[in-house]
Amino acid sequence: MHLLIFGLGYTAAHFAKAFGDRFVSVTGTVRGQGGDRPDVPGIRLVPFMNGQTTPELDEALGQATHVLVSIPPDDDGDPVLRVFGEALSRLPDLRWIGYLSTVGVYGDAGGAWIDETAPLHPTSERNRRRVAVESDWLALATGRALPVQIFRLAGIYGPGRNALANVLEGKARRIIKPGQVFNRVHVTDIARALNQGIERPEAGPVFNVTDNEPAPPQDVIAHAAGLLGRSVPPDIAFADAALSPMGRSFYGENKRVSNRLMREILGCRPLYPTYREGLAACFAEL
Repeated sequence: MHLLIFGLGYTAAHFAKAFGDRFVSVTGTVRGQGGDRPDVPGIRLVPFMNGQTTPELDEALGQATHVLVSIPPDDDGDPVLRVFGEALSRLPDLRWIGYLSTVGVYGDAGGAWIDETAPLHPTSERNRRRVAVESDWLALATGRALPVQIFRLAGIYGPGRNALANVLEGKARRIIKPGQVFNRVHVTDIARALNQGIERPEAGPVFNVTDNEPAPPQDVIAHAAGLLGRSVPPDIAFADAALSPMGRSFYGENKRVSNRLMREILGCRPLYPTYREGLAACFAEL
């Protein structure tokens, strides 16, 4: 089996490190030049910039049995579909395509529980693009009988990228908006869900990848401070938080996202079902 990853960022690199051994080769695209990256040893890096392919990338695509897409849409849609859609549809040995999306496609649900059947009402332009690209990937799957799965990810955290790091760097803020909750997901559980998707390519095609417990963001910061033995940052009212437009847009979406299909259909129960277990694991790695 040969894995090609479009967009070797934080999440995709973690998947490659965790499960790359099951593949004969792993190739990942980067926005700069190719070469070596110490955090992903043994992975071939090839450039993919401005929608331009290279002989090395064409070669990796021709060998691919599994493709993971972790590149966000641009103004014109999905750059992978735009450049490689036809080529993907002709690959004789392709067994699986995984597309990393976001639970932001649902928009705001007023704090209610939702699942994969919920209507998609994105509130930002970036998430409206996600909805359109999800539809394009699923249309390609239907039209060409390709095994495509969509993974809608909650807020990603893990080693080096978590509330503990924010507290240690003095960047943590306890912004209080009554009733506000978010789902999160440890990057290890994302990797495990992707691996289970490869094991069950006929399942889905859409899965929410989240923890079990949507929680107020200020509770997560307080828990992280407690683990570190630091003072809990003071409360800041949402109205006084001076958030960026993007930050404010996150707080404009309040929902509790179910991961039942991930657990019951993919057979992937989170190793870190809440932020408490996840932060404990991150703390152990400090």
